[in-house]
Amino acid sequence: MQTSPEVPHGKTLSIGENLQMHYHEAGEGPPVIFVHGSGPGGSGWSNFQGNFKELADEGFRCLVPDLIGYGHSSKPADAEYSLQFLTDGLLAFADALELKAFHLIGNSLGGAICIRIAIDHPERVKRMVLMAPGGLEAREVYMGMKGIRSMLRAIFDPEGLNLSSMRKVFSKQLFEPAIISENLLQQRMSIAETQPQAVFSTSRVPNQSDELHQINCPVLGFWGNDDQFCPVSGAQTLAEKIGDIRMVRFSRCGHWVMVEKQKIFNRMTSDFLKEK
Repeated sequence: MQTSPEVPHGKTLSIGENLQMHYHEAGEGPPVIFVHGSGPGGSGWSNFQGNFKELADEGFRCLVPDLIGYGHSSKPADAEYSLQFLTDGLLAFADALELKAFHLIGNSLGGAICIRIAIDHPERVKRMVLMAPGGLEAREVYMGMKGIRSMLRAIFDPEGLNLSSMRKVFSKQLFEPAIISENLLQQRMSIAETQPQAVFSTSRVPNQSDELHQINCPVLGFWGNDDQFCPVSGAQTLAEKIGDIRMVRFSRCGHWVMVEKQKIFNRMTSDFLKEK
């Protein structure tokens, strides 16, 4: 995976409450908002740098924000980083850009945020692409996943996060850890050093599986069979409870489908979003 040594700066937008959201933008056409996942050093760029420009070339206006607490966005130390707080921030971002309706693409925590918006504001979501979204199991289930345990050890290590512990986390992120470059680890470290621990210590994502039947937009779902962060049983949950969905599962693939299966993900996502 090719990366730049640092997360590049894009644009910054005020969303009120003295909060600023940083984002990257490319292309023209129907708006598509990419919503990244959690983890130390998380940002829209680190998750989607291999995807959004390709979709922009296919005729979409691609917007890749950093959630509050992540990337180059505001990181208030006294905030409670609940799912609703992050969701409200993303909606404020869309409002500030005067986007009444849009496509959503989200993975992990970002997928849980997309689900929340599709349930609470169905008129705003045209189509949705989910990659191993969170919020489909009880908290205890996630706490038992090897990847989650590795991530929490790295975040709350008394000696602090370092490149070695970051590398251990990402060895569980992908089926083929060799895809992760040293540059990407450096990117994540540079952001992680700016994040208050409240981003993770106050994080709460409720189980939303009983509400999935309320989603009425078309959905395309992806899941890697070797995911060590979100159990692959979530793919069946999505398939059974969302009325208009197609699910794709990949062998020899971990939590980051959009990275490990980049070409097919980009092609299938573009085709899906273009459907009438």
